Amino acid sequence: MVTFFKTFNKTSNDYYKLVKLDPGFQIIFQNNDTLKVPSNNEDLKQVFEQLESGSSRNLMRFMKEAKFKYDFSMNSFIYNPGVSWSEIIKKEIFQNTFRLQLFQSYKKHVAHYFKNEKLRALLEFPVLFLGTAPKDTPALYSLMAYSGLIQGTYYPMGGFNKVIEGMSSLCQELGVNIYTSENVRKIYIENNKASHIETNNTTYESDIIIGSADYHHIENKLLDKEQRNYSQKYWAKKVFSPSCLLFYIGINKKLKKLIHHNLFFDAKIEQHIKEIYKDKTWPTNPLFYACCPSKTDPNAAPKGHENLFLLIPITPGLKDEQNIREKYFQIIIKRLEQYCGESIHDSIIYKKSYCINDFISDYNAYKGNAYGLANTLLQTANLKPSIINKKISNLYYTGQLTVPGPGVPPSLISGQIVSKYIMHQHPLV
Repeated sequence: MVTFFKTFNKTSNDYYKLVKLDPGFQIIFQNNDTLKVPSNNEDLKQVFEQLESGSSRNLMRFMKEAKFKYDFSMNSFIYNPGVSWSEIIKKEIFQNTFRLQLFQSYKKHVAHYFKNEKLRALLEFPVLFLGTAPKDTPALYSLMAYSGLIQGTYYPMGGFNKVIEGMSSLCQELGVNIYTSENVRKIYIENNKASHIETNNTTYESDIIIGSADYHHIENKLLDKEQRNYSQKYWAKKVFSPSCLLFYIGINKKLKKLIHHNLFFDAKIEQHIKEIYKDKTWPTNPLFYACCPSKTDPNAAPKGHENLFLLIPITPGLKDEQNIREKYFQIIIKRLEQYCGESIHDSIIYKKSYCINDFISDYNAYKGNAYGLANTLLQTANLKPSIINKKISNLYYTGQLTVPGPGVPPSLISGQIVSKYIMHQHPLV
């Protein structure tokens, strides 16, 4: 987000306040054994050393490699539009193939440096949402560990909506008109060009149309069959990252032991990973994430209360029913109570769940996915769905299902990629 505002000679501080969290997060293992992850690098090295003698030196070696991958990817990969193989058939990429570790397992890469299971879990968890198990994920993605552990974890005071409000304010300062509460029903094509869109309220004419909604939805609901880039068979073969079951909870008291970010790895990690990526079933005993922003932001909940956000990663396309949601709510609340050492269930004054059916109804997300396509080698860079419609000269795509990939920063970068490509292709528009 910092880079986004910098593009327009602004900073995030012009719109909201970022606070660096310390500890950045904590991981809860079996028997309530807790590993707090400090934001200071020297403190982080001490944590590693306490768990495994000599591991602080290995951490610095690991992160030096990860930083190279991060910097190289940001400079050579991430801003490519993915429309020509010449973008990646470059001398510097071939020269650094070995250092980028595209063909080495991330799990084996971590195991090469660390023996302690807790340290391995700490370094493996960032790739949990990439769409493949750590053993099947390229070691390239150690760059995520560098971003999370070395660059740190930040929180926008007032919640993530402050980021949205900041972007909206900037857009309006630049003369952008924003229309809300309108569903796009159809993109109309004339002479192989998109001429206008129809919403439930009106129609809008445009020289260029950029679709930032779910790629599959745009193609299959807003375009005729002969105007689409990809068939249903194409999408059915794609490998997706997890969806998730979410719970938004209001509690009328303060909770002990929780910090802002809490990862509950107090169940069998390998079993949950297998059930997400291989078995594609509801998990037997899930890992889960608990966010308690009221620990950092006093405005996130009334005085003496807590605002709690719970997330269980699941495979997309599962059967989503209220009784299933409730079953998993009871499972994780029980474990949360056990860790905190106090009753929580009886103090809940607000509760809302959100899952696959909601991702479909609210975002038209294919199979209710929440994190886009899995980051496999065959779904990377130019092998992702194209930003250009190959049959319509002025229709483009952006968002998490095209380059560079899922997540808020990559999706924003996707918009920058498309805008630059359009300005190059249509310099007079």
